[in-house]
Amino acid sequence: MIKRQKYDVGITKYTRAIEIDPQNYRAYSNRGIYYLKKRRYDLAIADFNKAIELHAEFDIAYVNRGTAYQEMGRYDLAIADFTSAIELNPKNGMAYNNRGFTLLLTERFEEAERDIKKSLEINPDNIYALNSMAELSSAKNNPEETCRWLKKAIEKGFNDWKYIETSKTYDSIRNSQHFISIVHKHCQRHRIAE
Repeated sequence: MIKRQKYDVGITKYTRAIEIDPQNYRAYSNRGIYYLKKRRYDLAIADFNKAIELHAEFDIAYVNRGTAYQEMGRYDLAIADFTSAIELNPKNGMAYNNRGFTLLLTERFEEAERDIKKSLEINPDNIYALNSMAELSSAKNNPEETCRWLKKAIEKGFNDWKYIETSKTYDSIRNSQHFISIVHKHCQRHRIAE
């Protein structure tokens, strides 16, 4: 409930910014992020489209729209948007990570690994790319490697425990002793801290 209210506050804030300056492409992109978090993909994509229309070189809007397409299962459109972001800004590590993760979802593992590693080359501390490497290792049914990457992600600050506990990308190794051990250890520590 609190997150939902936070998202609504963000939507209101950026709607006001757009009313003040209808050419504010960043406001459209930021409002789109809040719609994306609420899973209002139609509204999110409309805002990302507007941001791109106003500023075609804004690589972040392509990444955000690609993320919306990815969450909708429209992987070809997601990959195209992440590729556009990379072409606009080859140093955008999240574009590489997100394209790599989408390639992972389509079981194109070699391409996925290349992109995720490129993301880590750009930013070795990218917790999302570290987690993506864990998920890639899981898809390859390699529990030890999965946990090695997952530990790195957690050590660097990745703490989306609900995602770790429920993501289908970890299903193939969910019952391995390595995975059970790391998830139990870190999730218990997180719950105690709450």
